[in-house]
Amino acid sequence: MNAPQSPDRTPTAPLGQPGPPLPPYGGWDGPPVDPVPAPGSPSPSPRPRTVTKPIIVTALLAGLLGGAIGVGGSALLDHQATPTAPVLSSQPANTVNAADVKPGSVTYAAQVASKSTADIKVQMAQGTAVGSGIVLSSDGYVLTNNHVVAGAGSGSKIVVTTSDGKQYPATITGTSPSYDLAVIKLDGASGLTPATLGDSDALQVGEQVVAVGSPDSLSNTVTSGIVSALSRTVTAGDDTGSGVTVYNGLQTDTPINPGNSGGPLVNLQGQVVAVNSAVDTGQASTGGPQSFGLGFAIPINTAERIANQLLKSGEASKPVLGVSGSLSSSSRGDGAKVTVQQGGPAASAGISSGDVITKIGDTPVADYADLMAQVLTHAPGATVPVTIGSGSDARTVQVKLGSTVDKQQTTVPESDGQSGGPRLPFGGNPFGAIP
Repeated sequence: MNAPQSPDRTPTAPLGQPGPPLPPYGGWDGPPVDPVPAPGSPSPSPRPRTVTKPIIVTALLAGLLGGAIGVGGSALLDHQATPTAPVLSSQPANTVNAADVKPGSVTYAAQVASKSTADIKVQMAQGTAVGSGIVLSSDGYVLTNNHVVAGAGSGSKIVVTTSDGKQYPATITGTSPSYDLAVIKLDGASGLTPATLGDSDALQVGEQVVAVGSPDSLSNTVTSGIVSALSRTVTAGDDTGSGVTVYNGLQTDTPINPGNSGGPLVNLQGQVVAVNSAVDTGQASTGGPQSFGLGFAIPINTAERIANQLLKSGEASKPVLGVSGSLSSSSRGDGAKVTVQQGGPAASAGISSGDVITKIGDTPVADYADLMAQVLTHAPGATVPVTIGSGSDARTVQVKLGSTVDKQQTTVPESDGQSGGPRLPFGGNPFGAIP
C-alpha cells in the first residue's frame, strides 16, 4: 500500500515570526476571506457560509500540524502570537486493560484463543502449504486440517510456530481425510496452553464467533462474525479439482482466508466450537461473481471424536451406510437414489437398490452429497432412522451403521459412470495450498 501523500504547500516564514509585508489576503485568488477579529472586539454580523470556508479551515489545520502553510492560510494567522508549538495528547474515554476484559466479548475471545493457536508451514519440494492449528495439550499435540499436511511426505518438513514465537519441528500423528482433520505432534514442546473445547451442538444461528489464524502468514490474525447456519453439506476440492471432501459443517460469515485452515472458530467465552476448513468464493475462479462471507468449519463435537481416535491409535473410523450413488441419479431436492451393497447395513435394514432416501434422522436429504454428509455426522455403530420415499409412500427403517478406517476422502461422483469429475456444490478450493 502506498503511503498517503502530503498535499503540496508553499513554505513561508516560521510560525509566529514577522514576515515581509503582505497585502491583505495576498496570493488568494478565491473569494475574499474575513480576517480574524482581534481579541475582545465585537463579533461581526454573521455572513452566509460559502463552500470555500471548510477548505480554508482544512488548510489552516494542515498548516498548524505541518509547521508551514500556503500564502492564503498565512493571512489568517496572528503574527504577534507567541511562537509556541502546540503539544498534542490523547485522552481515551474508557481505558481498558487486560484485567478488565470479561468473557462475552470479542476482545476476551481473541485473547484466549490466540494463546492456543499455532502457525503451520509444510515445506515440500513443489512448494509450501500454510495453515493454522489448535493446541490440544501442553506437550505439543495440535489439531489442524488434513489438507494442510496432506502433501507432507519424504523430504518434507513441518514447522510450527506457537503463540510465544517459538518454532518446533513436527510430525504427523494421524489423519482423517473424510473429515479433513489431522493431528500433529511438536517435537520437544512443553508448557503450551491447550485450547478449551466447547459444544457445537449448543450453537445458535446469529451467535457471534471469532476466528484466529494466520491468513497469508499474518500470525494471530483475529476476525469476527456470526454463525450463519448450523448444518451445511460442504464439498471442497483440491487445487486440481480431482479430490473432494464431503462433510457436514457449520456456516459463518467470519472472514477466513488461506492460512486460516485448521485454526479455531471460538465463541465469546473463548471455547473452540469449530475448526475452520473451507470457503466458497462463488464463480470467481471462472470469471463469474465473487462471493463473500461464505466460510465453513467442522463442528468441534465431530472434530473432538476424530481427534481422540487419532491421539489414541493414529487412525480414525467413519460410519458406513452400505450404499453408493451419484449427484445425477435424481433431481436435487428429491432425495438420494442409491444402489445398495449386498450384506451391508442398508441391505440388512431392508433398503433396496433404486430406493430414494429422503431423510437421515429428522434431517432432509436433497441429493447424494447430502446423504453422505449426514451419515458422517454419526458415529460408527450408531443406529439411525432412515426415511425412504416421501408423502404417503414414505417409510422409515432403523439402520445400524457399519465402520471402516478412514483412509481416503469421501467422494461424490457427478454420475453413476463417474464421468466429468466431481461436482463441487461449495466449489472453492480448501485453504492451505500455496503454489
